[in-house]
Amino acid sequence: MPLRPLLGAASCAALLLLGAAAAAPSAVAAPAEYVTVDAKGRIAADGTVTLTGAYRCVGGTGPVFVSSSVNQVTPHVSYGIGGTAAVCDGAEHRWENSGKAPQDALKAGAAKVEATLMELRGSGILVIPVPHAVSHHDVTLAAAA
Repeated sequence: MPLRPLLGAASCAALLLLGAAAAAPSAVAAPAEYVTVDAKGRIAADGTVTLTGAYRCVGGTGPVFVSSSVNQVTPHVSYGIGGTAAVCDGAEHRWENSGKAPQDALKAGAAKVEATLMELRGSGILVIPVPHAVSHHDVTLAAAA
């Protein structure tokens, strides 16, 4: 094989690689999106549960919310505990959700909580839920004073 076509192909490959490297961002990648739950929640005498935690998310085309659910005795039955609007600016933020489960469904003690960072993205006439982050945590529900 003649040397000239081989050098031409090698030069093109090198230019493509250099172009891809130049197009790649040189800064650190965007921060990871996450949602956490604090190890202790509160349960009031009237059954109102309050959960707290932190989240981080970046950009979105629709509104984003932090939702939470809790279960205790029955592992496949969870109760939704409120929702909070999220700010997706790449910084860490705190969230707090409160809500009631059916009477006597939850008590002070160990519980499992799922927190979800969910975007509601418009698609034509539909609204599509797009998860940004989901986490599961063991928490202790303490009787509120």
